[in-house]
Amino acid sequence: MAEDPVAELLTRVAAQDRAAFRALYSASAAKLMGVCLRILGNRAEAEEALQEVFTRVWVHAARFDADRARGMTWLIAIARNLCIDRLRGRPEATADDEAMQHVADPAPRAETVLQARGEARRIALCFDTLEPDRAAAVRGAYLDGLSYQDLAERYAVPLNTMRTWLRRSLMKLKECLDA
Repeated sequence: MAEDPVAELLTRVAAQDRAAFRALYSASAAKLMGVCLRILGNRAEAEEALQEVFTRVWVHAARFDADRARGMTWLIAIARNLCIDRLRGRPEATADDEAMQHVADPAPRAETVLQARGEARRIALCFDTLEPDRAAAVRGAYLDGLSYQDLAERYAVPLNTMRTWLRRSLMKLKECLDA
């Protein structure tokens, strides 16, 4: 064991020696972090895995057999197995045809498109019942986001007159659409 300092530390950790555990961490954490990071490919997940590796080492250090493996080899095996388990636990990204059939089509259905076109025609016909400047003011306010003040200046009318135009035009559009 004298030629394998990690094995010696593991033997002391098995006896619940906290100083040996700290020394083991200092001696092996960088190498084990590299193993975890290489397998998982995500630093945050690798850090969590490393923490779990050392938790397992603390709990299972008595299982280490210096005659069967070197200390660092045993630690790397624990880290590798844990990381592989984490990879297996990740949800699979499937691209097969069966999985794609369960994905909703973002395009609207034909029935919805036809209804929308019919509504658009009705709205256009109702807009045609308004005077052209009133229809343009409604479009400016509610479709283009112009303020009442901007519209009042554009059509050279007082602000309250513009409010009246818009209110009456909306009422006329509602009546037309309800008919």
